[in-house]
Amino acid sequence: MLFAEGVRPARVAVQLGVSRQASSTWFGLWQQGGTDALKLSERFGRPPKLSDEQLAAIETVLLQGARASGYTTDVWTLQRVAEVIAERTGVVYHPGHVWRLLRYMGWSRQRPSRRAKERDEAAIDHWVKVTWPALKRGPNASTAGSSSRTRAASP
Repeated sequence: MLFAEGVRPARVAVQLGVSRQASSTWFGLWQQGGTDALKLSERFGRPPKLSDEQLAAIETVLLQGARASGYTTDVWTLQRVAEVIAERTGVVYHPGHVWRLLRYMGWSRQRPSRRAKERDEAAIDHWVKVTWPALKRGPNASTAGSSSRTRAASP
């Protein structure tokens, strides 16, 4: 426990990424009743719209893929996730805010990788290791300089 180690509330706020006000509130609770008082403190802010059970049901649907939910492709977009949430729970989220919910659930933004069927990994590897370094090298030091190298004008 950071407070028990003597860490000041301002430092705790920085370490945990919360406001100083929240950290000071926690510090006051901790001073009054110790760690148990922190466990019993009420949740601040707006209560969540979805319960843990509803979130688990949404995640199950997401794991099945978008096609299983009737979409033509297997890509989840924020709009599609918002539609699934509304259909399954009756809770309406704006697609622009669905990403917060997904991040809370541990999901991250993914983009499908697109690779040509004709892709030749050996040729790509050869180009990266041989051709590109040869192109990257400047002119050979033994050759004449460029036209930008001129002697000073004669008097």
